[in-house]
Amino acid sequence: MKDLTKAMKTKYHHGMVQKPTVGGRIADIIMLVIVLFLAFICIVPMWHVLMSSLSDGFSLLAFKGLVLWPVGTPNLEGYKLIFRDESVITGYLNTVIYVVSTVSLGFVLNVLGGYAISRDTKLKAPMTLYLVFTMMFSGGMIPTYMVMNTLGLVGTRGAIILQEATMAMFIIIGANAFRGVPKSTVEAARIDGSGHLRTMFQVMLPQCIPLFMVTVLNTFVASWNSWLNAAIYVPAAREKWPIQLVINELVSRNANFLETATPNYDRYLIRFAIIVAATLPILIAFPFFQKQIEAGVIQGAVKE
Repeated sequence: MKDLTKAMKTKYHHGMVQKPTVGGRIADIIMLVIVLFLAFICIVPMWHVLMSSLSDGFSLLAFKGLVLWPVGTPNLEGYKLIFRDESVITGYLNTVIYVVSTVSLGFVLNVLGGYAISRDTKLKAPMTLYLVFTMMFSGGMIPTYMVMNTLGLVGTRGAIILQEATMAMFIIIGANAFRGVPKSTVEAARIDGSGHLRTMFQVMLPQCIPLFMVTVLNTFVASWNSWLNAAIYVPAAREKWPIQLVINELVSRNANFLETATPNYDRYLIRFAIIVAATLPILIAFPFFQKQIEAGVIQGAVKE
């Protein structure tokens, strides 16, 4: 047993595994400090908003500085005020519709577009150039509105869903993902009689899921936080507003509550409570996406 322990120590000391150097330890400490600092500046603002939403409105209005715990008597009056408004519930439902639609449509478009560009065809270079060109130059808001109006989509949910479903960068990411699939796997599938759709969805896509999950996550976040397109294309249809546009309207409506004869100081909490209510779902959903992204690339098919 002693000989085995001695041999292990000798192997550890003289083999491939080396003890951390002083410089390595210093570098680890510096990186740890940087990560903790970044975590601090990311968490503190959200904590400030959360604690403010649980504070007493009158006490919070007079308080100056960073709120680390509820000011005054903790309460949920801010949340009661926002959920008393039916437009908030409607906004949540609309946002879910937009998110599900844009993520689903965007995923299909990214897969189809990425597959088409990743194949060695005569149109590969022109299509790639076209996508890169659209990343650098855009027609602008007015031409886009004119196109949507010509298509009869102004005032409908389709104008929002189509514009937020995908972008050129996501299709390029999809193309790079498909290019990473071994050609031998694709050739084996084609020899077995697999067509383009079957090769794309059953053979290549399972090996590219982690990269496509990145596009899904970005589409999810962008769609959840989107409000500008709704303000442009469905400004009068309040029943189609997403939660972010409802938030903007609620904050604006309660901005001058102090000018009333008998101000309700709980209305000061709305700006904090609505941020928490709108952000919490995406914070809950993010770890599930993160798990999929970090799962690793699925092993490719093995030809027997």
